[in-house]
Amino acid sequence: MLIHNTSMASSSYSSQLRKNYDVFLSFRGEDTRKTFADYLYSTLEDRLISTYKDDVALPRGESIRPSLFKAIEGSRIAVIIFSEKYADSSWCLDELAHIMKCREERNLIVMPVFYCVDPSEVRKQKGKFEEAFAKHKIENNNKVESWRDALVRATEIAGWEPKNIANGHEMKAINQIVDTIFETLFSLTSLDVEEDLVGMGVRLQQLEAEVDIKSPGVRMVGIWGVGGSGKTTLATSICMRISCHFQGHCVVENIREESATCGLKTLQEKILSCLLKTETRLQSVAQGKHIIRSRLSQSNVLIILDDVDHIDQLDALAGSNDWFGNGSRIIITTRNEELLISHKEVQVFPVTLLSREEAIQLFNKRAYNKNKPIKDYDSLSLSVVSYAAGLPLALKVIGSFLCGKNEEEWRCTLARLKEKPDMEIVEILKISYDGLKPLEKQLFLDITCFFRWESTLHAMEVFEACGYGPGIGIDITVLRQKALITIVNGRFIMHDLIQEMGHYIVRHEHPNDPEKHSRVWKRDEIENMHLRDTTMENAKIKAIQYLDPRDGYLSLFCQNVSNMKNLRYLKAVLTTLDYIDENTEAPSFLSNELCYIEWKGYPRSPFPNSFKPMKLVTLKLQYSLQKKLWKGYKHLPNLKVLLLSHMGYLLSTPDFDELPCLEKLILNSCGLKKIHPSLGNHKSVEYVSITGCWKLRMVPKIVHMGKLKTLKIHHPSFTYIKKFPTVKFPKVESNMESLVELSLECMEIDTLLSLIGERCANLISVELRDCCIKKNKANFDGLRHLEKFTLNGLFYLDMPGNLFCNFWLNTIKVDRRRYIRPPFVFPQFTHLRKLNVSVCGLTDAAMPSEIGEIFNLEELDLSYNHFTKLDFCLSQLTRLKVLNLTHCGELLELPELPSGLIILRVEFCYSLTIVTEFYTRCKCLCDVSFSGVRTINDGDQLLESMFQVSLSLSEY
Repeated sequence: MLIHNTSMASSSYSSQLRKNYDVFLSFRGEDTRKTFADYLYSTLEDRLISTYKDDVALPRGESIRPSLFKAIEGSRIAVIIFSEKYADSSWCLDELAHIMKCREERNLIVMPVFYCVDPSEVRKQKGKFEEAFAKHKIENNNKVESWRDALVRATEIAGWEPKNIANGHEMKAINQIVDTIFETLFSLTSLDVEEDLVGMGVRLQQLEAEVDIKSPGVRMVGIWGVGGSGKTTLATSICMRISCHFQGHCVVENIREESATCGLKTLQEKILSCLLKTETRLQSVAQGKHIIRSRLSQSNVLIILDDVDHIDQLDALAGSNDWFGNGSRIIITTRNEELLISHKEVQVFPVTLLSREEAIQLFNKRAYNKNKPIKDYDSLSLSVVSYAAGLPLALKVIGSFLCGKNEEEWRCTLARLKEKPDMEIVEILKISYDGLKPLEKQLFLDITCFFRWESTLHAMEVFEACGYGPGIGIDITVLRQKALITIVNGRFIMHDLIQEMGHYIVRHEHPNDPEKHSRVWKRDEIENMHLRDTTMENAKIKAIQYLDPRDGYLSLFCQNVSNMKNLRYLKAVLTTLDYIDENTEAPSFLSNELCYIEWKGYPRSPFPNSFKPMKLVTLKLQYSLQKKLWKGYKHLPNLKVLLLSHMGYLLSTPDFDELPCLEKLILNSCGLKKIHPSLGNHKSVEYVSITGCWKLRMVPKIVHMGKLKTLKIHHPSFTYIKKFPTVKFPKVESNMESLVELSLECMEIDTLLSLIGERCANLISVELRDCCIKKNKANFDGLRHLEKFTLNGLFYLDMPGNLFCNFWLNTIKVDRRRYIRPPFVFPQFTHLRKLNVSVCGLTDAAMPSEIGEIFNLEELDLSYNHFTKLDFCLSQLTRLKVLNLTHCGELLELPELPSGLIILRVEFCYSLTIVTEFYTRCKCLCDVSFSGVRTINDGDQLLESMFQVSLSLSEY
């Protein structure tokens, strides 16, 4: 924790997620693994339907493992693909028997598919099934009858015969199956929503009637009520219910806080990016209003605006009904009824607090523990319900707190409640806090004051630096169980009232004296500290976060920080760098207790000589004016992360021998001319990124960096900044066995290429951009683990033929290469999925015909080349989904295309004047661009074909 006085701990938080699947696929691999089952799996995954497929989730062994049964039991739907050889496999039959058992005992939904087999043959075990069971009777006689029974029961369920759907077009059959699965899951999700809406079901029905999606026109509905009354719950629940009826939907959360920190323009960009499905950037709020109105006025959309607290927010995000297309619905949640009324077009939907019966129902769901019943539960629970006065959030928090407690603990809790009958809701929520252990309390307060809405990864980095032990994951779980926090999309979330309660705990003893608080984060309080004695020593403040200081206050902040003797966490971020200049005085003292420092805009002076941060784990400096971090020698035995970014005045780095535990080094856009040579002999560093350091001329030679996993060196591009010459890659004197990722830009790499196969044998990803090569000697023989290889803008390099003997390589990108040297050889790859050879000057003579033999290829980019035709057989690349021929200005005709192609780019191919029925085999083609092509025959038929495909693949 930020102020917890424990020893340093190098632990990381990892959450254990329970395996759970929407769909379990049972199939005979020999028949369908690479065909129907694979296409069905891909389509399900594209629709974000979590699907279990054994070769993806669990390799098969010699017998069915318990985890396989758990996957069946943990799935909502089982899809059984019966094929000719399905019954040959005892694996499949065992799966089938367990699936049918779970159908009876666990309400597992079963959907059979009869692929190239008649249902009657399966039911009666005729044909291939009869032959299979004859063998099983000899080898597995004790299981035969149970298998037969499972087959009979499975065939009694209505299923699909793909050969009888859409004249046997498998993709259409698959889409029909996936649509049915999606609708089934949607109805199950709706049931889950209903179950979670304990006590709120009636209100949801009333809100649904108010929204009335069947009526024409645009309707705005404002959900108004006190904090914790369930406004957001109602809004998100109705969104889950009705979102499928709109062309697009968008949920904008926490508008009150986000508009204050990020601005309304950012929220407008979020709405447009979400609904238009493309990243949108705006110049101003006024422009955002205009674009929302012009782009969405013909669209049927659903928008949720959560926690609006000012009319300006509504004016910027949903100014009028005519901004949106017919049928659109805008749902707003707010505590301020006045802004809804002033908007004039919003219908107010007030949220009433729970009735006594509804409150009892909600409280029982949270508090009742059938495994640990207590005496007089009914009367005790009624006392809590009375005290909570129908506020859903209070019922949830208190119920979660009391769950599992004994009768005495219940009575003690109720006694405390009765002692403060008129206290604010914050005090009610504090009861849950009082039940936490000391370490859990500190963690909760840290999250409350500094990390609400923040990334859990960033927060965990701070927690680790500040000395939390390995049990932090359990502590966070406790906070979630107590309904104090939730984690959504990797961020810490908590209700406003719970945050207010945490702030109250920190501040209530001295609400007007922040010098006596353990944590300080309010800008006004920090800036008002200068009104008091700035020379007085402060031992109370242990964590401070100062964001966006106003002009003239940075020096005063530095003076105040100089007095904080026990500070452990320090974050200062200047969003406007105009407030810092050469005359700004840096702190004269920094606490030696500091574990984490993040400062954007540190003054010119080095850190104080008295600063000996033996506990410092993370140091991040951005846009600081220092020429060097400190004078002389400083030993930082626990520093793991050092980030120096946009420090234009920085002349040198520290001696890395002073940082024996350093694991991560980031140098970005600094004025460094050199890096201390000790870096090349650092035995602990795992990640090094040196980017944009324009004055840098050389990187220290690598003597011994045995733990280095990632190395990125990006020099400013000489293409645009010619005054910056390239930097030579350092000499490598020892093997870098841990290195798996190498990314270089604008460097001379002759030395590296001659040794890369020997010194860096375990590389997985290699990226070389705008690098210069003179000797043209590359040795890639040893790269047996390479999966991704990118060459961009290279000079004078023959494509290393021995590179392509690599079995695991799945992505190759070669573009903007100067002076390419044919022949260009591509043997057959087992794993290659993406190939980019754009801007390589390929002519008919230089075109590698072996591309037609890369049978697993899914994406092929041949753009900006000079060939007139493609001699290789493109149609046999059956897995190809994307083909890019843009700016192939000499291309005369299109080849026969693969049947599975989805996206085709043939833009500015000026010589391509005849386009005949190339698309007749492309049953999935739905995205085609012919910009710049002079003549297109059968254009109307092409559009009609694409329209039909788009209808069938609307959710693909």
